[in-house]
Amino acid sequence: MTMARESFQMVSSLVRRETSMVYDEGKEYLVEARLLPLAVAAGCTVDEYCRKLSIDFAERRKALDALTINETSWFRDQGPYQAFTDTMLPALLQARSTTRRLRIWSAACSSGQEAYSIAMLLDQHLPAGWSAEILATDVSTAMLARVKTGRYSQVEMNRGMPATSLVRYFTRVGSEWEIVPKLKAMVTTRHLNLSAPYLGVPTFDLVLLRNVLIYFDKTTKADILRRMLSHVASDGYLLLGSSESTLDLPPDLAPRWRREQIGRVQAHRPTGVPAPRPSPASSLVPTGA
Repeated sequence: MTMARESFQMVSSLVRRETSMVYDEGKEYLVEARLLPLAVAAGCTVDEYCRKLSIDFAERRKALDALTINETSWFRDQGPYQAFTDTMLPALLQARSTTRRLRIWSAACSSGQEAYSIAMLLDQHLPAGWSAEILATDVSTAMLARVKTGRYSQVEMNRGMPATSLVRYFTRVGSEWEIVPKLKAMVTTRHLNLSAPYLGVPTFDLVLLRNVLIYFDKTTKADILRRMLSHVASDGYLLLGSSESTLDLPPDLAPRWRREQIGRVQAHRPTGVPAPRPSPASSLVPTGA
């Protein structure tokens, strides 16, 4: 690898500041591999491109998009989707029998395979007269554009898409496959940084926050899970990735989530335990101090 140490440190700081994602030392090869195509397109070396990021907002946006982890597939890991159709969805249908509406949030949605996988299951299992809204959010504007388009290459379709669902929910457009309009209508997109405030984000029956917390430090992870409490319904579900858990949460936060085993999946549910009251000393600190 030819990337200078100073360039890596600058990019690592930029990514952490803008997205809270951590690129530790030893990841120079990954940063260089992701930035090299952008540097070539800009007609410069990777180090020159890194310096360019401090003054060129458009290139900075491209770099951040390239450095965001966008690994995904259809019905990834299977277990969460099985748990959803077998246990979570029936319980939610009973609990929401009056409103007949479900809200689901695919956080860090990448190119949309998770959101549309859930949309397919809802199309198959939601009773007549019910509606569902799926919010797909990501820090990458390029990924959100792909979700809106709903088009995927053959290589992407080969990653977990059942043949029956391909025929049922996609149409061929040139060399790509496009999701059918009725599923597109179920999914809305929004640019959102998980480490920033979730302004205007409502409460959801199911939040999918899978395979993203592993890219944050412990403090940021706890902060995200603390704020998620306001966006998961009291009888709703939060699903994390298979390698993620709430076992290492700080003492003030741990009692506010409980783990529930559903098949091979651990769901996380709000306990209703209120946040600790601030101490008298801290309540006297003036605003802005």
